[in-house]
Amino acid sequence: MGWLDAILGRSKPAKPDLDALFALPSAAVTLQAATGLVPTGLGSVAFRAAEGGAFARLEQDVKALLGGRVEESDDGYGYTWLLVRRAPDLLGDLVTELHAVNSSLESAGFGPSLLCSLVSFAGPDGRRLAVVYLYKRGTFYPFAPLGGDRRDNALELQVRGVLAGELPLEEDLGRWFPVWGAPGL
Repeated sequence: MGWLDAILGRSKPAKPDLDALFALPSAAVTLQAATGLVPTGLGSVAFRAAEGGAFARLEQDVKALLGGRVEESDDGYGYTWLLVRRAPDLLGDLVTELHAVNSSLESAGFGPSLLCSLVSFAGPDGRRLAVVYLYKRGTFYPFAPLGGDRRDNALELQVRGVLAGELPLEEDLGRWFPVWGAPGL
């Protein structure tokens, strides 16, 4: 950061650390012990699709790599979601595949198109939770939807406390964006 940035109060954004995704399996054990929430075997990656043949080929390669375990969908905000399915007890494999999707997009020069990745959890009482990785911030946050456009803020804050030592968490609660209708949630 330069001196002009310091004077104007600007800071450089954190660099994404995709390897942080690999901390999710051990964090899931802590999460289950504290809240009863278990992995569902579903995870997804959101990105803004680029025009052109290079991006289309890359997207086809990623889908071929994951085979029948991947589904593509679009949301109303212009993002494409790749939903990956695994057995709930194979969270490590799911995270590896999400990492591969992110890394493939990043190494092909499409890193700025990445929005987030999420892994979903569910409780025996029907509670749902996503642990969301914000690509541009390099941080995680919990998102717990309720019916309609409501969130379970108490659960989100509880999960933040549980995962504080496990994952790099987003400190700015204003950046805990809702991912309504995200595939896998």
